[in-house]
Amino acid sequence: MTNIWILGLVSFFTDMGTYMVTPLIPILLASSGPFIIGMIDGLSESLASILKLFSGRRSDRLKNRKGLAIVGYGLSGVGRVLLLISSSWIGVFIWKLIDRTGKGIRTAPRDALISESGGKKKQGRAFGFHQMMDMLGASIGIGAAYLILRVNGEQDLKDVFLYSLIPVIIGWVLLWGIKEKKNEPEKKDLPAAAKPKLDWKRLNPNVKKLMVIVFLFTIVNSSNSFLLLRAADLGISTANVLLLYLLFHLVASSFSYVSGVLSDRFGRRILLTAGYGLYGIVYIGFAEVNTTIGLIILFMLYGLYSAFTKGVEKALVADLANPESKGTALGFYAMITGIGLFPASLLTGWLWQLFGAEVSFFINGIIAIIASIMLFRTLSFSASKST
Repeated sequence: MTNIWILGLVSFFTDMGTYMVTPLIPILLASSGPFIIGMIDGLSESLASILKLFSGRRSDRLKNRKGLAIVGYGLSGVGRVLLLISSSWIGVFIWKLIDRTGKGIRTAPRDALISESGGKKKQGRAFGFHQMMDMLGASIGIGAAYLILRVNGEQDLKDVFLYSLIPVIIGWVLLWGIKEKKNEPEKKDLPAAAKPKLDWKRLNPNVKKLMVIVFLFTIVNSSNSFLLLRAADLGISTANVLLLYLLFHLVASSFSYVSGVLSDRFGRRILLTAGYGLYGIVYIGFAEVNTTIGLIILFMLYGLYSAFTKGVEKALVADLANPESKGTALGFYAMITGIGLFPASLLTGWLWQLFGAEVSFFINGIIAIIASIMLFRTLSFSASKST
């Protein structure tokens, strides 16, 4: 449990720093247009997501998940310094690539550490706790950015970017306290059959079913930047856009641990299906919304979607993965969800630019509902239960 608490605090502080910055980027780039925003978010996430697979594989082979996590989290601080000196969308793009590369390196090894520390019967609880801390840190980061903007004015965002370095550094320092069980690294002279292979065919069939549906869902699961841009387009001030994003994270944080516990007890399929369906409803709502009250309700529902899916998906993959290749399986999952963000964000930005926000949100919402039906019908109930 000590590792789970440390990793939770690491994500708490790292996301505090990250989300002091993230919701301000689409506003900073609003003059560049939705296509550029979609290109930056989608391409950086997708390119970095490839690293998630190879990083997970590497952590299985070297048995040194902590070292890879330290490198990945360290890149978040390096990227933040570059953001401070950027003066155009190109500079923001470079920062995003570095930041997401760090995420790509750390994600699968960190998730494998969480799974190994949580115990076989408490995967949902372990990932739910981590997701709760992750979202709580994001909430406080957004709140801090809001207060800084209120005090210093909304025109100069550099102060927010500078202060965001502090929690990122704290999180990186805490990570050194992880106690990883020392195992012998994979020997080169082991027979091929004894090595955890980077092979889609070797994954559990139910893991593969899940990942196919997750990929379908992910190609319409565009960047959150579009939700923030939609709010700004409807006349919401920069500071109040931050409050809406804060509300989303508070709701997600409040329900993430509960959903993890429920998935341990009753199975994961129902929660995932509800989450996917809720996403579709929210996006259709964003196509039609025209009031502040409507936006508040939609951001709250979006928080529930996140709570029902983010930790639960990882717990399900961890349930079904072979112990010796858990990092690889979680890396496959992280890569698939990351790669899908590029076409999702590019498509949403393209549809928005050509036909308007209403059409882009409506199409994404309909496809997400179709994915939720497929998920319910395809995953067997026994595979969705924790074992």
